[in-house]
Parts: sequence; C-alpha cells; structure tokens
Amino acid sequence: MAPDTPLALRIARVSVVAGLCLATLKISVGYWANSLAVIADGIESAGDVVASVILWLGLRFSAEPADENHPYGHGRVEILAGQAIGAFLITSGAILGWQTILHLQQPQSIPRPLALVTVFFSIGVKLFLARWKMRAARRFLSAALEADAANDWLDVLSGVVAICAVALNYWQPQRFPHADSVGSILIAALVIVLGFKVLRDSSWELLDTMPSAEVLAEIRACALSVPGALGIEKCRARKTGLQYHVDLHLEVQPDITVDSAHTISGKVRSAIRQSIPWVADVLIHIEPAPEQNKN
Repeated sequence: MAPDTPLALRIARVSVVAGLCLATLKISVGYWANSLAVIADGIESAGDVVASVILWLGLRFSAEPADENHPYGHGRVEILAGQAIGAFLITSGAILGWQTILHLQQPQSIPRPLALVTVFFSIGVKLFLARWKMRAARRFLSAALEADAANDWLDVLSGVVAICAVALNYWQPQRFPHADSVGSILIAALVIVLGFKVLRDSSWELLDTMPSAEVLAEIRACALSVPGALGIEKCRARKTGLQYHVDLHLEVQPDITVDSAHTISGKVRSAIRQSIPWVADVLIHIEPAPEQNKN
C-alpha cells in the first residue's frame, strides 16, 4: 500500500457520508420549499456520493501490491477512477439540464426562504471538504482526489448559483419568474464543463506525461548525493496511482567493476525510495561518465 493511502481512503469515506447527508437534506428541503435550483443542487450532491464511491473504490484497488501480471502495481486504477468521475459528471449534468428545460414549460412556483438556509449550510461543508481534498491531492499526487475536490468546488459554485436564483425568484417573482429554473440550468452546465475538465486532466496521466521539472530535480539531487554517482544522463518518471516509477541512466566511473557499479546503483535506488515517499520504484541503467565528470 502506498504511503498515506489509508488517509486518502478515510477522506473518501468521509466524503461519501457527507454527500449522502447533504443530498438528502437539500432534495427534501428543495421539494418542501418549491425550489428547483435547490433540488438540482441536491441531485448534484447525490451525484457526489456516486463520485466519492468511485473515488474510494479507485483508491482501494490502486493500493493493491504488484503481482506477476501487474509488475508496476495497480495504480492506474486510481487514474481510471478519475476518468469515471468525469464521465459521470457529464452524464448527470446533461440529465439534470434536460429535466430543467422540460420544467420551464410548467407553471413556476415561488420558493420558500428556508431553501437559502440549507444551501448556506451546504456551502460551508463543501468548502471544508474541497480544501481538505485539494491539499491531499497535491500531497499524494492523486488524480482521483483532485477530481473529487474539483467536484466539491463546483458544489460551492452551484450553491452560490442556487442562492442567487432562489433570492431573485422569492423577492422579485414578477421580474424573475424563471430565475430558479435558469439557476438549475446553469448548475447543470457547470457540472458538464467540470466533467470534461476532469476527463482531460486524467487522460494526460494515462499518456505517461512527464512530471514537473521540480519533481525530476528532486530525484536527480537525491541520486547525485550518493558517493560514486557522477551524473544523470536521463531521468524519466511515469505516474501509477499515488506514486511514480522512475527510469534513471546513472553515470559512474567507466573503469570500475560491474560489482562496484551494481553497489552504487543499489545505494542510489535505496536513497531515492527512502527520501522520496512518492517514488514506488527506480529502474537504473549504468552509463560510463564522460571525461568532464570524472574525478
């Protein structure tokens, strides 16, 4: 199991419980208060429960150790979970938007002000969850956690839209008779846009996009801190779940024995894995150091 995976799983479980409670509250109050925007916000929160379950499953299966058929582990399941969340957001946004458009053809009712209290409470909870998940996503380099955090930020934005819609429809029903429904359509559009963004970002990881220069510099610096490591010809890394697998071309003295070079490479591998927790493994290829790097 990758470092900090239990914490990531705990975040996913908390998100499932919070999303279920908020969805039940908002949909119930939305029906009682005659607010389509709050109902839409509640349906979006119900979608969050599904997204968080996908997140939990993705993190759980990605933590499975490497085996004979999966020598690099099962980390890509976490990336697939991010893609599944994106696809789910697009689908749920499209359904929500279509249902709201059909509702526009029906007589519009004025929402009760209690709907606003519910949405304000939801925004507070989602702000906490979004910040918690985003910090964890950056720490663990998790595509699925980042997707779920973005979904929570969307909840905050959709809550603000719902508040504006309910307020306009309640205080100025003659001027803004369709504000509640329009707010619901805007929320649906935001859900779809976020879904496409999540799909795009997770797809880059499936294509083995290289990490940032800062990440590679940290790996290089750690490798060169080992005595006998004279240079790094190539340093590549690919993400598998919450960790990276590194390919390193290590330069050593050309006249040393194979056994000595093997010892140096082993120390480099151990140093990187011990010092950098987000590195799962290091594959090292030995190269003779060029003349200017020799001692």
